[in-house]
Order: sequence, then structure tokens, then C-alpha cells
Amino acid sequence: MANRILIVDDAAFMRMMIRDILSKNGYEVVGEAQDGSQAIEKFKELRPDLITMDITMPEMDGIAALKEIKKIDANAKVIMCSAMGQQAMVIDAIQAGAKDFIVKPFQSDRVIEAINKTLGV
Repeated sequence: MANRILIVDDAAFMRMMIRDILSKNGYEVVGEAQDGSQAIEKFKELRPDLITMDITMPEMDGIAALKEIKKIDANAKVIMCSAMGQQAMVIDAIQAGAKDFIVKPFQSDRVIEAINKTLGV
């Protein structure tokens, strides 16, 4: 069975890029969210195997959403996505429980490597 992934990013273009990379590599995208609060709702509803989470989003950022999701499920697997130059935020995310991070613009081999490593594939 394909691993089920939730994509969280405020930019539709970025969600589309990740969805394409995942689909081509045999992953099932079970949902998408545009901000952290939507991500929490979708996580509760869909219970994905993994979440790709943008750090910088309106309403609720990725780190706040990550902390909330970890309260719901301490074993939730979240990979953070960040633009270049956000190292401090990436460190915060890892400390909050993120399993890995990928940098925008996405390189498909790096995305798949991070996901496979996090899922233990």
C-alpha cells in the first residue's frame, strides 16, 4: 500500500510541485492544506503517514502547527519545507519534532530521499 502524505504550503504552485514529485514516485497524496490550522484539521481527519509542512505561512506557521500535531500524535512524521536562509527556523522545527527538512526550490531526489528516510523505506 502506498504511503499516505499530507502536503501543507500556502503556495498552490509549491503544493503542485510536491504532489507531482510524490505521485511520480508512488506516494499517495491524501490531502492538502494552505496554513497551519488547516493542517491540524486535515491531520486529525486523514491521519496521513507523513506531512510535508511549509514553515512560513499566514494564520498559523508550520512550527506552531507541528507542535500542535505532535500533541495529537507524538509519533507524527513531519518534514519541514523552507526557503534558503531560514536556518534558524529549521533548527526550531527540528527541536519541535520535525524529522527532516527540504529546501525550496525542491529537488525531487532530495524530497524522495527525505521521505524514504523518514518513513524507513
